[in-house]
Amino acid sequence: MEKKPYYITTAIAYTSGKPHIGNTYEIVLADAIARFKRMEGYDVRFQTGTDEHGQKIEEKAEKAGVTPKQFVDEKAGEIRRIWDLMDTTYDKFIRTTDADHERVVQKIFKKFYEQGDIYKGAYEGMYCTPCESFWTESQLVDGKCPDCGREVKPAREEAYFFKMEKYADRLIEHINSHPEFIQPVSRKNEMMNNFLLPGLQDLCVSRTSFRWGIPVDFDEKHVVYVWLDALTNYITGLGYDIDEAGELYHKYWPADLHLIGKDIIRFHTIYWPIFLMALGEPLPKQVFGHPWLLQGGEKMSKSKGNVIYADDLSDIFGVDAVRYFVLHEMPFDNDGTITWELVADRNNSDLANVLGNLVNRTIAMSNKYFGGKVENTGVCGEADGAFIEFVKGVKDRVVAKMDELRVADALSEVFSLFRRGNKYIDETAPWALAKDPAQQGRLATVLYNLTESILIGASLLSPFMPKTSEKILSFFSAQPRSLDELGSFGLYAGGTVVEKPEILFARVDYAKEIAPKVAQIVEKQKAAYAAEEKGAEKVQPITIDDFAKVKIQVGEVIACEAVKKSKLLHETVRIGNETRSILSGIAQWYTPEEMVGKQVLVVTNLPPRTMKGIVSEGMILCAEDKNGDVVIVSPEKKVESGSEIG
Repeated sequence: MEKKPYYITTAIAYTSGKPHIGNTYEIVLADAIARFKRMEGYDVRFQTGTDEHGQKIEEKAEKAGVTPKQFVDEKAGEIRRIWDLMDTTYDKFIRTTDADHERVVQKIFKKFYEQGDIYKGAYEGMYCTPCESFWTESQLVDGKCPDCGREVKPAREEAYFFKMEKYADRLIEHINSHPEFIQPVSRKNEMMNNFLLPGLQDLCVSRTSFRWGIPVDFDEKHVVYVWLDALTNYITGLGYDIDEAGELYHKYWPADLHLIGKDIIRFHTIYWPIFLMALGEPLPKQVFGHPWLLQGGEKMSKSKGNVIYADDLSDIFGVDAVRYFVLHEMPFDNDGTITWELVADRNNSDLANVLGNLVNRTIAMSNKYFGGKVENTGVCGEADGAFIEFVKGVKDRVVAKMDELRVADALSEVFSLFRRGNKYIDETAPWALAKDPAQQGRLATVLYNLTESILIGASLLSPFMPKTSEKILSFFSAQPRSLDELGSFGLYAGGTVVEKPEILFARVDYAKEIAPKVAQIVEKQKAAYAAEEKGAEKVQPITIDDFAKVKIQVGEVIACEAVKKSKLLHETVRIGNETRSILSGIAQWYTPEEMVGKQVLVVTNLPPRTMKGIVSEGMILCAEDKNGDVVIVSPEKKVESGSEIG
């Protein structure tokens, strides 16, 4: 029987920087859904990727002293590294700089223009560079961008515009007749009441004030507006073309689910459906605007060093612990919170105490009492019936929650099984049964029931914590079960010998073990941010003529003294036939005695400067490493004083 196709996408990540844990949450959420759909028997196509054009990228690349393509190549590689680290099973990683994507976007733009959906005009308004969006004065909130809260600037430029109102009534009718289209319902109400019903303004779909974008092939001054470019990735990644769509497109479109952050719901439920209507293509079946994962009441900032990244979390807690936290802590339609301490608490309470404890206790008792052999002797007890019925019912409860995209609730249902297993141990008291030789058959059945429940739970856990699921199954020499099998109890082959397990999740002491590591991460972030800012200043390109203006000569320090109440050293430096007075802020790293006799490189054509009442007539060159330590730059071997560097 042919599998039913299921197409799921994430929003494509903007290549302006390394994705933090809030960005990473989306790919993990999508992966859990994709994995579960595969368990249900679907032929899943899972697409993610990177959004790489726009003014913000152009400006960041210029600041970094590289081309926009070099900049996005590096950032796209970093994003893909994080996605792979988090054990995500995407089938396609699309980049909007891919040649086939750019070619189709140009065709789409031209089609819109030729059929009268796009016209040329001029835009004057308040522009938000990070959001790549124009706003009218009335749309601003406290004078700032209503989407991101950042500063906006007046801007006017020639642009092409899309006639949004032409398709508005059709879109309203579609939303009203397809209540599942926008989820959660709160997002649907927001789009209808704030945008569609008041009336849509025509949308700016090209720019002329920067060049880093897909060129409009029939008007070389213009590049395609980044949102028209980015949104089409969902079909270009399937091989869509104006002339002839490919096999993948016909198989998987329309998408079953666009999984996106709530901040870009407008683009995906208004602009994107209208673009598809203009193309004559079907609309996606559902757009889910998930909430945000926020850092405990504090805005994340690289300068503060408090940005939480998935790789840092994974280094300390492990990938599956991070997957568990972000999937479990996110409510269906409200924002979630993350802090280092909360992750540590959840690791201890759920992963170590509930799951790890259950698995280790069960295997330890099997080893202790039966040499590792698990056997169902059929000696039932009072607690068994309710326990077995509970375990058998978990699968249906998980499926129901996943059908509603309530992933956190589905994961809670899986852990309810593990909690029930720990309760079953308390109810049956295997340690007491072990003391009575007449109860060996009963003890064996108790341990079999525990083992069977753990294997059902481990199989249900696989979409959420895949490596943990694999480990648990391997401890019991068991294979993952199909979803259909997870409503049955008693499939584990009697007589199987269990392995001695490794610790799944160890308890951690936040204050002693985690906090010092977090402090190191914070300092590392601060240093990287400072270096990035400083580096941006240093790498601005200059010409050889600019460099030739700087005169650097070899000098020899013949006298040196510390300047009181300062970090300065006052050196007397002989440069050829002259001596100069020079001040250097290096007292933290060098004593006056160490400086005397050193050959140094001196910038000798700087204007004199007075500090602490002393005239400085040049600058001694130093190097600073990533830790902030400073060393003098000296010639490799002794050379004549006054020699020029060039």
